[in-house]
Amino acid sequence: MIRLIKGGVYYMDGRLVREKDAFRTSEQKQEAVKGTMSYPILAAHNKGNEEDLKIRFDAIASHDITYVGIIQTAKASGLTEFPIPYTLTNCHNSLCAVGGTINEDDHVFGLSAAKKYGADYVPAHLAVIHQYMRECRAKCGAMILGSDSHTRYGAIGTMAVGEGGPELVKQILNQTYDIKRPEVIAVYLKGKLRRGVGPQDVAIALVGATFKKGFVKNKILEFFGPGVKTLSMDFRNGIDVMTTETTCLSSIWETDEKTEAYLETHGRKQDYKKIAPAPIAYYDGAVVINLSTIEPMIALPFHPSNAYTIREFLANPYEILKKVEEEGRKLKGDDSFCLTDKIDENGRVKVTQGVIAGCAGGMYENIAEATEILRGKTIGNDEFTLDVYPSSQPVFKGLMDNGYLSDMMDTGAIIKTAFCGPCFGAGDVPANNGLSIRHTTRNFENREGSKPKDGQLAAVALMDARSIAATAANGGYLTSAMDVEYNNKRFKKYKYDQSIYKNRVYYGAGCPKAQESLKYGPNIADWPEQIPMGKHLLMKAVSVLTDPVTTTDELIPSGETSSYRSNPLKLASFALSRKDPKYVERAKAVQADEKQRQATGELPASVREELGSLQIQEGTIYGSFVCAIKPGDGSAREQAASCQRVLGGVANVATEYATKRYRSNLINWGMIPFLTEKNDFKVGDYVYIENIDQAVKNGEQKIIAKQVSEGKVKDIVLSFGNLTEDEKKIILAGCLINFNRK
Repeated sequence: MIRLIKGGVYYMDGRLVREKDAFRTSEQKQEAVKGTMSYPILAAHNKGNEEDLKIRFDAIASHDITYVGIIQTAKASGLTEFPIPYTLTNCHNSLCAVGGTINEDDHVFGLSAAKKYGADYVPAHLAVIHQYMRECRAKCGAMILGSDSHTRYGAIGTMAVGEGGPELVKQILNQTYDIKRPEVIAVYLKGKLRRGVGPQDVAIALVGATFKKGFVKNKILEFFGPGVKTLSMDFRNGIDVMTTETTCLSSIWETDEKTEAYLETHGRKQDYKKIAPAPIAYYDGAVVINLSTIEPMIALPFHPSNAYTIREFLANPYEILKKVEEEGRKLKGDDSFCLTDKIDENGRVKVTQGVIAGCAGGMYENIAEATEILRGKTIGNDEFTLDVYPSSQPVFKGLMDNGYLSDMMDTGAIIKTAFCGPCFGAGDVPANNGLSIRHTTRNFENREGSKPKDGQLAAVALMDARSIAATAANGGYLTSAMDVEYNNKRFKKYKYDQSIYKNRVYYGAGCPKAQESLKYGPNIADWPEQIPMGKHLLMKAVSVLTDPVTTTDELIPSGETSSYRSNPLKLASFALSRKDPKYVERAKAVQADEKQRQATGELPASVREELGSLQIQEGTIYGSFVCAIKPGDGSAREQAASCQRVLGGVANVATEYATKRYRSNLINWGMIPFLTEKNDFKVGDYVYIENIDQAVKNGEQKIIAKQVSEGKVKDIVLSFGNLTEDEKKIILAGCLINFNRK
């Protein structure tokens, strides 16, 4: 289905040619590098040099989990007005009922900020963030930065990047997004999808082929080839939004008459322009996808890359589910978690819930085709449920006007408003031991809302809306959409009604009203003060994570914690709660010792005793650190880092970082993203680094530190990786807020 080509590749004469077979000179190669679709877009937004990019985006976007913290940070740094279009949506905390009034308090704050500083404000239930940006903001050749990891609008010709909140703060303060020029990977599409195969099937196959190999990590994906023309815009958008799960940096697609028609439908034909690779373009690698061979897929718990064709999964369900079951039992800490019990005597797999929702699943064509599969059938009155969330009110109305929602409701399915909750554990939480199939973006452990430390664990498998509908039509028994008969040729045309937004969205971008006041609820709190980096650094390991990959969901859980994202201290109490419940207690103990040092000028006797013969120099600050193998996969949420900082964290130590955005979050919160070749730390170990301020300032690649473990002292080697000049200054200042104040 998918073939990976390592090493340099030329796109020439309409085909891919390996670099060794292209017979191009170095001068021709340099010119061909400029032939990619991304090169001119980056060049048009770059304020730096050819290799050290400093990007200014055309627009930014946030939702109601992230915008309060961003605005509070920018306000503390001197915000007067938003200098570029900023869209605030309300699609994450719109259904949470945790904490009384605090979710709606955040929404009121968001509207007041949109008025005061000049932003667009999209009320709750009107649209999920990425559907709104597709419909109203994305345009060919533009760049958009969003505080959500699935910020992807490449199918509309927009290079979009999902990052932590501090990177949006930089744009608000007229600073830049600084990055080394990323490598570019060609994604060459050929063939045509068969009936029953949807965009999520292509996406799961792509994630399965690339994620574990790190093939496209922090790179840009460029989609082109004859297969693109066979895909509708909904299909392109559905594949594109899932590229986040490959850990790529961004994406861009060639545009054509379908792109133009999409923009015209949404009243923005002027935002179209043709984007395509030059006749000769150079890529750092390639992915070839033969759409004709893609089958309905399933991504089993607990990651979108745990990918199988439904056909091969159903041929051997016991062995495959047994592996997932064993992993779940490790997470839960006992043997009560079970998936193999979902297999009946005939080898069929019974699921308990289906969900079609969000920026990936809730699009018009997904729901329309799912309705065709279910037409005249019922989901039954047993345990299996089916919930459908159109991605925006215009999509909802289009489906309603064409009768699809009525027909879907006749099957027993429940239709709900635009909401991202099923993707991060704040809606449709399954029962303990439940198996849910979802056309959403992620299926990480606990992300569906369960709490393993409280004896709860459910499982989510990702599938396309078509196979979810086929499963629903088969009484909840897992079924491929290729195995059912239905008409996929009679879709009624979607009509976009922009009056829905005109009558409800607050359009304030570019129109700040300085006289307006911000409206604070009792849960909205300022960021606590952070001290600058000292001359020397002593830090204590308060959590050591040994999993191959640690997600941001594990660093700060999603779900019910989302309601506390506007209160740094309250939110910090949830940090690592599902992965290492003792972390907060340990971190607070170190923080208390550091406060004593600040008050008395001396570390507590207990710390000095544990350090033994190690002599601590004057000018040393003391903090905690988290040690992990590969932290930061998944969400862009800055709170994965800021919660550690609020609790006195000064660093992470890792063998590598799963994403650029997590590493950036650490830096922007004043924490050092240390790298180590050998991760052999234990909880309670100390690390001492003399002259850390000079090491950061000089950007030293290797530094010698002292590790104290069970009273024994030894030298270890740590490194920073590449730090930009601004990143060095942010770390030394103690965080981005301090840097901007200075």
